[in-house]
Amino acid sequence: VDQGVTDEFFSSSDEEQVEEMREDRRRRNDEFQFETYHEKCLKSGDSYKGEWTVYRTSTFLDGVEDSDVPIFKKEKRIRKVVASGKKVKVEDVPDGGFEFRVDGERLIHEERLAEAKDFEDEEEWEEYTNTKGKGDVDDWIGTKLYSPKETSARDFRGEAGIMCVGNCYTICDSIGLHGEQEEGNFDGPFSELRTEIGIQYKRLRLRVKWDYRVKAQEVTEDTPALYLYSMIVCRETRERWPRYETRSNVDDSITETLFGRPGAPGGLYDPPPVGSEEQAKQYMLLDLEGYASVLFPYKIDQDPEAFEGNGWVQSLDWSPGRIRYQADRKVLGGAKVRGLKTLELSEVEAESADQWRPRDDGQDMRQ
Repeated sequence: VDQGVTDEFFSSSDEEQVEEMREDRRRRNDEFQFETYHEKCLKSGDSYKGEWTVYRTSTFLDGVEDSDVPIFKKEKRIRKVVASGKKVKVEDVPDGGFEFRVDGERLIHEERLAEAKDFEDEEEWEEYTNTKGKGDVDDWIGTKLYSPKETSARDFRGEAGIMCVGNCYTICDSIGLHGEQEEGNFDGPFSELRTEIGIQYKRLRLRVKWDYRVKAQEVTEDTPALYLYSMIVCRETRERWPRYETRSNVDDSITETLFGRPGAPGGLYDPPPVGSEEQAKQYMLLDLEGYASVLFPYKIDQDPEAFEGNGWVQSLDWSPGRIRYQADRKVLGGAKVRGLKTLELSEVEAESADQWRPRDDGQDMRQ
């Protein structure tokens, strides 16, 4: 992704002119990312129906003794959620209009618990409500944001933690340690940090959401660590549910793709670098139903001196069909922990993945 940070195409000594040209490249990349994300990731506003599986960590569960490495609890109840994204116009238009059309537009993500109108027949709705129950996660859906309330084209520059490449994307949102941050300020430390990685395949989408928070007893520290509060796995399809329990005239291949054997075949296709042995101990690898695996830190240090300022990575590896995909969200360390270093996407034929598996002991892609 061209971030317009180098001048390899320019020989002019006029730094002001060079910077104007760099900024023009950045603005055009902003526009490209904004439009691509809306078209390919949000499918221009189409709705996705999905099943959300929630994992909670012992770090924040009442009645569970805290430990260095958290215990994961998978909630039994599956939440059915309808998700979509749309463009809206900016109300305050400056005199003379906007230089770029997308400057006058914003993206809004919408997620809500399923209602009776979302089911094809009454029997399916009744079956779902019989197991629906209630939990605090229900209150988060649609309120705990994983991207800015209104996402602008400018947010795709990387420092906001938002970017798309190919058929994958990542988004991010945060709350400053001392409350809401000023618009355009993406530096920590944070009291909450929420990230998401998604991979799109035909009519299917697999998303993973991570919610990190500061412990209550550490909130008074200057740079407290962020601990994983919850992880949500979203298995979704466009305009239909990913699986049906009571209907026989539906395509079961979708169900197998999203809910089949746990784990990416052979583990992560290309394990990313995770720093020193000490830093690596703060990572977890989890196999997910549907031929997928995720790698992520359960603890993120915000101290700029921690691990010599080394950053962090979250990975999602999924084999939904002929092609196997791995998305790596690599971020900076310290106060810049929200900002992206890179978003990397690996693609390989699933059947020959072992043959082409990298043997570089976890190196970054060439930039």
